[in-house]
Amino acid sequence: MDKILVHGGPALRGNVRISGSKNSALPILAATLLTKEPCIIHRVPDLSDIHYMLTILSELGCEVERASGTVQIKAETVITDAPYDIVRKMRASVCVLGPLLGREKEATVSLPGGCVIGDRPIDLHLRGFEALGAAVRVQAGNVKVLAPELRGATINMRGKFGSTVLGTDNIMMAAVLAEGTTVIDGAAEEPEVVDLADFLNKMGAKIEGAGTRRIIIEGVKELHGAEHTVIPDRIEAGTFLVAAAICGEEVTLQKVAPAHLVSVTEPLQRAGYFVEANCDTITVRRNGGCLPLELETQPYPGFPTDMQAQMCALLATSQGISVITEHVFPQRFMHLAELKRMGANIELQGATAVINGVDQLSGAPVMASDLRASAALVLAGLTADGVTEINRVYHIDRGYESIDDKLNQLGAKIERVKGSK
Repeated sequence: MDKILVHGGPALRGNVRISGSKNSALPILAATLLTKEPCIIHRVPDLSDIHYMLTILSELGCEVERASGTVQIKAETVITDAPYDIVRKMRASVCVLGPLLGREKEATVSLPGGCVIGDRPIDLHLRGFEALGAAVRVQAGNVKVLAPELRGATINMRGKFGSTVLGTDNIMMAAVLAEGTTVIDGAAEEPEVVDLADFLNKMGAKIEGAGTRRIIIEGVKELHGAEHTVIPDRIEAGTFLVAAAICGEEVTLQKVAPAHLVSVTEPLQRAGYFVEANCDTITVRRNGGCLPLELETQPYPGFPTDMQAQMCALLATSQGISVITEHVFPQRFMHLAELKRMGANIELQGATAVINGVDQLSGAPVMASDLRASAALVLAGLTADGVTEINRVYHIDRGYESIDDKLNQLGAKIERVKGSK
């Protein structure tokens, strides 16, 4: 397995271009199953999760062509059974259920895999399918959904820890071809949901209210092909904002959507950093030491759970005591043990991390437990004394396009060491 060596110390400066959103691209690619006509998707990031999704689509019968960030897909005929060997590698593979059910009125998908960050059930997805008229059965590790016809319904997608983004996506994709009107109450408000709705509307769907708690979908008979450009990845952008805060002199992010990043830029400003946002750029530079923060993860537009680990890395060397409470995935703190190996002073109290800032972290061998934890360890290594050796970096390749190359372009010193499979 590959590993990443981060040599701490060099300051970051310059410009970095942010890639298209992974969490938008995955359901948008799945949505191409809803039509027999070709769809063209631009700004698709080069990630292992994207590769897995395109492999799944190929296995389902799609013609897939990919070149320079653009993917063309034609799903003229499809099969409805997604095999375990592929979907086990990525939780987002569950989002093929909605479009297959919408188009073919049946689907069989193995229960998905992905990062180990606690309980991530798909019961809300299945409850939504049942409300649309589908019979649902979970057997031998597979989810089977079958509906002679789909009819519009009112569905509440609010879960124990907030609304489900993939669940909202899945129900939208099934409902666009259902008869009548579907209302999704408690819908996820994330920009990625809006991006999917925009693509579906380009295909001929009739969706209103995406980005609010209530989405209304008028079913149509069929959808057609469309062309779409994926929005910027707000979590990659947030990660680079934190990298700039940790050890940057002045870093400018290009091709971003500043409105999607307010929940990250505002805490950085409270912590004492200079942050300037323009039309599609954000610049960060130091303005003294990092002040402590109190943060709570919440569904969008709150502080994102996908930025919690990175912020822990920043606050590990802040002035004073910081507190981060995780409301979305309360078990998502496996990175804390690795940060403590690097000298961080962190105490976990239930779903709350109490971080007592230290003057300096030290490089050490550490193990990545999930996608965002991987990024946090890279960020911690940027400012640590010595070399940080990060193992299991296949996690980071799931969600960050060439993060080592991009950081090196800003002045970091990062090596990727090839290992055995």
